[in-house]
Amino acid sequence: MTRPVPQHEQAMRRHFHEAAARRGFSIAPAQEAAVGRLSRLASELARPAWTFPRPPRDLYVWGPVGRGKSWLVDTFYEGLPTNRKRRLHFHDFFRRLHEGVNRPGARHDGQSAVDSALDELIGDSKVLVFDEFHAHDAGDAMLIARLFRTLLDRRITLVTTSNYPPSGLMPDPLYHHLFEPTIALIEERMDVLDVSGPVDFRRLASPRPQDGGRRFATGLRLPPGDPSLESEGLTPPTPAEATSVGGHLRDLPARAVRGDLVWLAFDALCETTTAVPDYLALAERFATLVLDGVPPLAEATADGRQRFANLVDVASDRDTRLILIGADPLATLPGDRVPTRDLDRTASRLAMLGSPANPS
Repeated sequence: MTRPVPQHEQAMRRHFHEAAARRGFSIAPAQEAAVGRLSRLASELARPAWTFPRPPRDLYVWGPVGRGKSWLVDTFYEGLPTNRKRRLHFHDFFRRLHEGVNRPGARHDGQSAVDSALDELIGDSKVLVFDEFHAHDAGDAMLIARLFRTLLDRRITLVTTSNYPPSGLMPDPLYHHLFEPTIALIEERMDVLDVSGPVDFRRLASPRPQDGGRRFATGLRLPPGDPSLESEGLTPPTPAEATSVGGHLRDLPARAVRGDLVWLAFDALCETTTAVPDYLALAERFATLVLDGVPPLAEATADGRQRFANLVDVASDRDTRLILIGADPLATLPGDRVPTRDLDRTASRLAMLGSPANPS
């Protein structure tokens, strides 16, 4: 017998297909199950709480890079007819959480600093969308465990995306066992949706269907002196333009600031002790970020490679136009080892940027 489809579920399905049509593509077969499950969740969330004894099952959407996971959950988030919802990216979440924990006077009313910071982040939300969830750092893993327990205890519905299946979180064998209780909690309390289709949408030749309207996707990768620089109005900075811009609790050296564009050097941004909060501060202030002197990542330090990967993550999530001037960062990478964590995600995102041989 066919299950009757509730009105709110039908409305969310229409919302997905209309959102896809506006961007000129159709829902991929590998995404259909996720669309159906997210639409059903929207219907469950629309029901009065007294009509069901337990909150809806939480969702963990995972798959390789470029499969449209962020688009799926962002479209779901946009279509929810409630203000009691919050969408957080992994990097932004931890920046805010650390700021809350370290704020003077954070402990009060018998609550721990972490609980107080989580209260501030979550507010009165009933739905939390948490994008690009991963766990590499043992210290952050403890905060993640606290977050998951808090959300589940408060009956807050969690929808998260990840490049990893739950069992693949915290892949470092030295620390994986520390995260196993959280993995078990995820597998027990969340529905795990695999969207591992064969297509990396970010690597498609134009049009790239799930990029529609994004400023990040208008970015460029250019060699030094390329004629495209001048056509983009990107004349090299003069020494007189050198200035500093505010990062997170520090000033960062910039080669130039031109309105909502900031021009920085790779060595000054990625080969010094900067961190994700600095990149978030830049993305909040500037619509375009130019990074010159970009080397092949195989020639950068390990820390420089990781900072560059984090910078690309932030620029993509905050929809900052990223213009890279220099060598192809992915050229000459060793084939027998991964030089930085989550390099496949970095490569997929860089494929969205235009180049002289592949114009946007």
